[in-house]
Amino acid sequence: MNTMVNLISKDIPTRWYNIIPDLPEPLPPPMDPKEGPSRIQNLPNLMIGECLKQEFSQENWMDIPGGILDLFMKAGRPRPLFRATNLEKRLNTPAKLYYKSEFFSPTGSHKVNTALAQCWYAKQQGFERVTTETGAGQWGTALAYAAAIAGLKCTVYWVRSVYNWKKDRLYLMKLFGADVHASPSPVTEFGKTLYDKNPNHNGSLGIAISEGLEDSQNDPKATYALGSVLNHVLMHQTIIGLETQKQFEIFDDYPDVVISCLGGGSNFGGFAIPFLGDVLKKGKKIKFIAAQSQVAPNLQGKYEYDFADYAEITPMLKMCTLGHRTDMEPIKGDGLRYHGSSPILSLLRHKGYIDTVAYPKDEKHVFENTKMFIEAEGWLPAPESAYSVCCAIDEALKCKDSGEKKVIAFNISGHGFLDLPGYQAVLGLK
Repeated sequence: MNTMVNLISKDIPTRWYNIIPDLPEPLPPPMDPKEGPSRIQNLPNLMIGECLKQEFSQENWMDIPGGILDLFMKAGRPRPLFRATNLEKRLNTPAKLYYKSEFFSPTGSHKVNTALAQCWYAKQQGFERVTTETGAGQWGTALAYAAAIAGLKCTVYWVRSVYNWKKDRLYLMKLFGADVHASPSPVTEFGKTLYDKNPNHNGSLGIAISEGLEDSQNDPKATYALGSVLNHVLMHQTIIGLETQKQFEIFDDYPDVVISCLGGGSNFGGFAIPFLGDVLKKGKKIKFIAAQSQVAPNLQGKYEYDFADYAEITPMLKMCTLGHRTDMEPIKGDGLRYHGSSPILSLLRHKGYIDTVAYPKDEKHVFENTKMFIEAEGWLPAPESAYSVCCAIDEALKCKDSGEKKVIAFNISGHGFLDLPGYQAVLGLK
């Protein structure tokens, strides 16, 4: 039995897929608040020029520049699709389980796919530094790596509750030359307003985004790079799902269920959007499930306009949101702790194309299921990807009860080698 399919370099996708023209209805545009300066007019001061063009593009397919393709291949693309035969046997399920291995990257996650693209475009535009936020640390690490490769400086504002326990990931960012600040920080004016009130503030992605934006606006040689949520970020990530489609053709199979974890939406979108295109354009029947935490079940929130950041620097986006100033308790899968979801995925959720499951904040069920996967398949997922693994196992066990022979595909968007204290804390490993 063939248990792994990979492509060769000549088969790597050379175009990104933009689902916006194929959506069931037009994507609501960003909006300015009723009061204050125009956030929309300020977008050119916040975003890389080419990324801003891509954000609003109506082209179905966008060529990947040769320079970015070269960077992708140096970063280990294409990446394998595995059949989880050992896990299937352990679960005694009639379902077939396949997982995409985005943990095969220099920093251990899918985030490098858009980090390399954004840094390449930033360098072409003449910027000297990129600023950003990070939650779990995967995005901050990826941007630090990509900036180093591109010859750019990098500043990262990292959610404090995670900064405090992921010391090895902090050291990795610094090895790539990044300046890293626990957020909220005293470095920015906005961060200082929260830091002065509480130097031990847990922080959030919304707060860290505000700090990264403020920093870049104050430096004409710097630009801001975002790791999730926005349309161009999800488009860059579609290389994951496009590869997976080709690999399923080689397996001579096709998924009935597509699963990934979801915080802002970059890895879920990158994996699922090409298959969502099959549903919208070809009439395929697929169940899509976003695995989330009960501390931040944003896809279960209201579908309305909201800011993407705490300080209200961004335009308002039509998305599923819990509210941009909602307090959310820290978890070990902290990359899922964000108040809003991608506008694209939010619209598809609103129209009934995406289901969601939110797991308890203690994370025991998530990590216990993932331990079963680790023992069976031998790979260590990141805490966020553990939600994807857990959901896939839950679906496979439903098939065991029903006797259905479903094909379940899930994305492991990052490895957990720098996140072992999280597993230890939840599972009580000694």
